[in-house]
Amino acid sequence: MSGTAPCDLGGLSVLVTRPAEQAAEFAEQVAAARGRPVTFPVLEILGPADKHAVRRQLADLARVDLLVFVSASAVRYAFPQMPDHIPLDLRVAAVGRATARALEAVGLDPTVVPESRFDSEGLLALPALQDVAGWRILIVRGDGGRELLRETLEARGAHVEYVEVYRRRIPQRNPANLIRNWDSLVDAVTVTSVQILDNLFTLLGEEGTPLLHRTPLVAPGRRVAEHAAARGCERVIVARSAMDADMLAALCQLA
Repeated sequence: MSGTAPCDLGGLSVLVTRPAEQAAEFAEQVAAARGRPVTFPVLEILGPADKHAVRRQLADLARVDLLVFVSASAVRYAFPQMPDHIPLDLRVAAVGRATARALEAVGLDPTVVPESRFDSEGLLALPALQDVAGWRILIVRGDGGRELLRETLEARGAHVEYVEVYRRRIPQRNPANLIRNWDSLVDAVTVTSVQILDNLFTLLGEEGTPLLHRTPLVAPGRRVAEHAAARGCERVIVARSAMDADMLAALCQLA
């Protein structure tokens, strides 16, 4: 086992469902902890349908009071469309630690980040976002998603716009082999969002749903965990966040 692994997973087979471009590093960490990663991406992420429209929205950041990134994917797809000159005093918010790290990797300093609850509720609870009357706020996200951030910030007097920089879709996958060999392939399931969990249920269908219900599932944060329980998952382990280290630490509880 790698010296940096937090535990010995003892051969635990872990279903990794995050998008393919995000799965490799986490799968490597599971393997380093002597687990057996089984990658089965249930979400595809594509760039914006109209890059020129995104560039126009991000062109004049000097007139923006707060730029909010809701995910690491939002950072990944927005940054190439951002202007060369970004105001040094621009307030930048990240919903969670993984998003904050993605911002730091491209040279942006996230100044507003939750310290405990890593979701919209955690961000909205921060003192920095209580008095935003008159602010112009851009929320950088994918297509669709929750409305809580926008509705709450608008209720506090801000002018809020979405900048939708990526698209999500369910991939065309045949789950027959996974379902047929579930008991030998899957000891635990990891999901990192409500949409990923819903997509997994959709792909597994009527035949695979009972298998998912009875398999231990690791989910980041209370909202995803509560959604999993509501959909019938019998054992849900709550990770502190969707970051690889936190998801792996939650898997260690099953070892």
